[in-house]
Amino acid sequence: MDGLIYAYGAPKSAAQQKFTQERLAAIAEQRKRRTLGQDRGQALERTTSNSSSLTVAPGVRDTITITRDTSYGEMEVFGKLVCSPNLKKKALERVLEIGCGSGYWSAMCHEYFASLGAKDVSFTGLDVAPLAPDLKKQGVNWSFVQHDLRRFPLPFEDEHFDLVMMKDMSLVMPEGMASQKLIDECIRVLREGGTLEIWESDHVLRSLLPHPPAPTKQQVEQEAATKTATFLVAAGTPFAPAQNKYLQQANAWIHEALNRRKLPPMPCSRIGPILYQEPESLANFGSRRVAIPLGELRWEGAKHSRHPSDVPKGKPKVSEKGQKALTLDQAAIRQTALISVLQFIENLEPLLKEASGKNTDEWSNWWASMMADLLDPSQASLGGECLEIGAWWATKRTEDV
Repeated sequence: MDGLIYAYGAPKSAAQQKFTQERLAAIAEQRKRRTLGQDRGQALERTTSNSSSLTVAPGVRDTITITRDTSYGEMEVFGKLVCSPNLKKKALERVLEIGCGSGYWSAMCHEYFASLGAKDVSFTGLDVAPLAPDLKKQGVNWSFVQHDLRRFPLPFEDEHFDLVMMKDMSLVMPEGMASQKLIDECIRVLREGGTLEIWESDHVLRSLLPHPPAPTKQQVEQEAATKTATFLVAAGTPFAPAQNKYLQQANAWIHEALNRRKLPPMPCSRIGPILYQEPESLANFGSRRVAIPLGELRWEGAKHSRHPSDVPKGKPKVSEKGQKALTLDQAAIRQTALISVLQFIENLEPLLKEASGKNTDEWSNWWASMMADLLDPSQASLGGECLEIGAWWATKRTEDV
């Protein structure tokens, strides 16, 4: 979900708060000295202005909310607000955003559809917490429904929506019947020919290995990957376990903590098969998976810092190996991915302390060391680790399909 932290009940240690404040102040001071200009400041602001938060499954959801800064990054990487090509063939009237948070995606979609001449599309946000502002004040045909997703059925009539969107919901529903029931409910409230679209990201990180661009029949997808300096993920894309020692440890603890709660550590591998299990209800399946590096890939050969403020203004320079350094926007997307991962680990603190067996002081020391390692460009400690995201879509069958 997009929005603010709603119920992060576990207090941070004083040492942890002090380290964070000092580090963020140092980064801000470095950016200020460089006098990068107004356009650069706006690009940096986008990397932190739109957060994604979601409440985890029963037993955990009442004490902690997980925050992911994915909205800006996903929209930039995918190059669009809705990935399904089926929507181009059908006029929309009603859209449902499940787990809407602050309603950021709905607000952006309203502007997008309005630019295409569809100004009367109605948006409905569904969430357990009333985080969204009144988007009607922004000109959006908007309504909010407060509802706990653990309770079925969803409070909507059959075949009511033309589009149902779910983003970053893998920590809301445990694996098994609950997840399947939610998909069934999404299909129920869709009109015939309506589109179900799901965006998700993996919680356990892998390292991307050198490889040629993944083959794709969609030129637009490859152009978006090139523009954003990200990588399309196909069946043969080579990955290795995370190389950074702190991310290796975090991966192990996240895997254990989520498995204990029957939550998927790597949901991107599950969504496609779940949708394909509905051949009688869904058709026109499609998907797109992308890996966003957290920093410099040594085999790229580009000389740039992991922080967007260290990227030179203007046209990207060319390294000694003849490859272009990242542009400002490309560096901002990678910085967004890194910040997202760090926030996710930080907000999982109660679960990861339990999985690791660390007490408060031990956790604070580990966390501070990890932050210093990953945020200091001089360390060059990342070994190709990526945040993997994906979009999956399908349409509800009609009598003619």
